[in-house]
Formats: sequence, C-alpha cells, structure tokens
Amino acid sequence: MVKNKNKTVFVLNGPNLNLLGARQPEIYGADTLKDIEKALKAQAKSLGLALEFRQSNHEGELVDWCQEAAREAAGVIINAGGYSHTSVAIRDALEALEIPVVEVHLSNIYAREDFRHTSLISAVAAATICGFGAQGYHFALEGLAGKLT
Repeated sequence: MVKNKNKTVFVLNGPNLNLLGARQPEIYGADTLKDIEKALKAQAKSLGLALEFRQSNHEGELVDWCQEAAREAAGVIINAGGYSHTSVAIRDALEALEIPVVEVHLSNIYAREDFRHTSLISAVAAATICGFGAQGYHFALEGLAGKLT
C-alpha cells in the first residue's frame, strides 16, 4: 500500500507492454519494461516522488488500478497500449479521477494505422505524449511533477 498519496505517481501499462524489447523493436524500441521502470524510478526519486509501476494484459485490472489511484496517488501516467483505442471502461475510470493523468504512447500513433489515430483516453488526460519511445515516460513524469507542485 502507498504511504504518501501526495508524492506517489501510478504508472500503468497495458497489454503487450511486457513484451517490450522483443516485440517490434523498430516501432517500440529496444528498452524492456523493466529498463523503463528502473530509469523512471531513479528520475522519480530525483523529483521527490514515489512510483507504483504496473503492467497488465487485462482491462479490468487496469480499471481497478485507476480506481486505486483515486485513493492512493497524486497522479497517473498511463500507456494503455491497444486499449487506448478501444476501452471505454478505462477511459471512464480515468475520467472519474480528480488527479492529473498523462497518456503515453511509445510510437507516433498518428503515423500508424488509421485505427490507432483515435485515443479514447486523450480527451480525459491532461496531456498526451507520443512518438518519443521510452523517453516519453520521462517527459510525462517531468510534466506531471510540474503539475503537482
């Protein structure tokens, strides 16, 4: 359980992100999710923040974590993967939050297949970052830290 709500950021990762580093590195990069988590935790520490870093391939679990974030976190960074384009349930869970949400996509969703051009999450996020690979998580954390101060 998170001890300090005011300094904790939930980083939620959706389906297939557990395959980073092996799955289409030409699109998603060579960093694994563990690499991203390690670097992001170091950055969070330097910003005086704590991180809850999670990944699930299951929509309901991501919804549960959004609801948990409402009670336990100061902000959320989410890369919902393919659910970004399809999940009304995750969108609604994020919309119910009274804390800032930053959406991250590793690839530029607007330079890919047409179905990826629409994110249901973008409309309820304070910001959306796409196309910077793993660096997008760092931009999101920096931006979120600014919103929290």
